[in-house]
Amino acid sequence: MMRVRSASAPATGRAVNEDLVFRYGPLVGVLDGATVPEGFDTGCVHGPVWYVRHLAARIGLAVAARPAATLMSNLAAAILAVRADHGSRCDLDHPGTPSATVCLLRESGEEADWLVLCDSPLVLDVGGRVDVISDDRLATAMADLRRMAASVPAGDADDPATRFRRAVAVQRERMNRTHGYWVAAADPDAAYHAVTGTVSLRGPAGLRRAALLTDGASGAVEQFGLLDWAGLLDLVTAEGPEALIGLVRAAERDRPDRLRRQKATDDASVVLCEFAPA
Repeated sequence: MMRVRSASAPATGRAVNEDLVFRYGPLVGVLDGATVPEGFDTGCVHGPVWYVRHLAARIGLAVAARPAATLMSNLAAAILAVRADHGSRCDLDHPGTPSATVCLLRESGEEADWLVLCDSPLVLDVGGRVDVISDDRLATAMADLRRMAASVPAGDADDPATRFRRAVAVQRERMNRTHGYWVAAADPDAAYHAVTGTVSLRGPAGLRRAALLTDGASGAVEQFGLLDWAGLLDLVTAEGPEALIGLVRAAERDRPDRLRRQKATDDASVVLCEFAPA
């Protein structure tokens, strides 16, 4: 029943893509590895590309081994398995340990279940109504950081490097903490803080389309306001996932004033799932 189309591209000028798109039978997903700012330690010999590849593979193995288990449970098992994959050379309690956002959708008979962890949103067309599933805890944490930066004494606040280092340090302290935000890293408990749900595939109110996005692609709506969510779904359906990435790239180039992130360009991934009416 599920037709899948996808596209993923590294940030402009970069050869390495820290996003990953995957499909294992009825399961599709996107992961967005957290870029390590230059000059920051992670306590790990591996980077975000290694982490997302291992996490995707472990998610696939977990779902294959326990197809009836919840996505939360399978993600927790995958995070735990990747923790073992690291070996003994990595300090997995380091606040900068490799991490990734997660967005999953699994077709299962007459239903589809989904999971969103951190800022990779899911857009659903349910009987013609567009619903957006998002996890806004990172955005809330970042807003708090901006308010904190505004209260720093003028001597420090005028130094962008100082502000950035302080923001990264505080963001790391809030990762996978109550009153902070949750992301896949080394602690399997993070999986149980994901946003999850189930939607019917049957009848006139059933799921017809779903778009899984990393924030580099969802920026077409959230950063640049080029489309609304319904328009994003329509564009990807009519012209393919590549068209959305192309739209974002043009906006990154031509409208940098609209950016609300540290990076001028970002990896971008899109998966479109289409479901035939039952």
